Amino acid sequence: MGFYDWMKEHRLVGIVRGIDRSSIIPAAEALHSGGLRLLEVTMNTPGATDMISDLVKSFNGKLLIGAGTVLNKKIAEEAYAAGAQYFITPNLDEEVIQFALERGIDVMPGVMTPTEVVRAHNAGAKMVKVFPICSLGSNYLKELQGPLAHIPMVAVGEVSVENLGSFFKAGAAGVGVGSSLINKEAIRHGNFEVLTQSAEAFVRTIEGCDIHVSSQV
Repeated sequence: MGFYDWMKEHRLVGIVRGIDRSSIIPAAEALHSGGLRLLEVTMNTPGATDMISDLVKSFNGKLLIGAGTVLNKKIAEEAYAAGAQYFITPNLDEEVIQFALERGIDVMPGVMTPTEVVRAHNAGAKMVKVFPICSLGSNYLKELQGPLAHIPMVAVGEVSVENLGSFFKAGAAGVGVGSSLINKEAIRHGNFEVLTQSAEAFVRTIEGCDIHVSSQV
């Protein structure tokens, strides 16, 4: 199973940005213990490719490891060489989508407008990331779903335990979560149990949501 299948089942991807390589394995272990199954390391994190390689080797089959902030084909090539199992982008770049498809890798491009949603889907992406969702609001996602409900949309950007329900109610296929899930201050102090508790809270809240999304993925 690839990213689309895992996302359909678990509905949550954790976003790692700006932590040290020495912390990545214990952080991932803590998140996995809390129920997280998809983890993305952003490519603008120093040492991202090494972290992706470390994670793929350590969690093969337990966590699906992706590369985030894949802005262009060059970064996609670096992520692929590191072993990334899927790509997530904040932008729409058809070259990145094509690169991923040619290698059998699922990709979730970042989109904002209806035109970008359709362009991404036509380019071969079976799921899109609506970003930045907190600035746009859940009503915006609901309105996109009107004519475009056949394209699964994942809400990303300041999603929290408190507001994620509104995005699922609006039709989100899942959510991507960074700082409200992965507390960098706790990591710096070695308090990895905080990450486990946070993951548990997100998973529990998502399980309680009424989720209705496209069956195309």
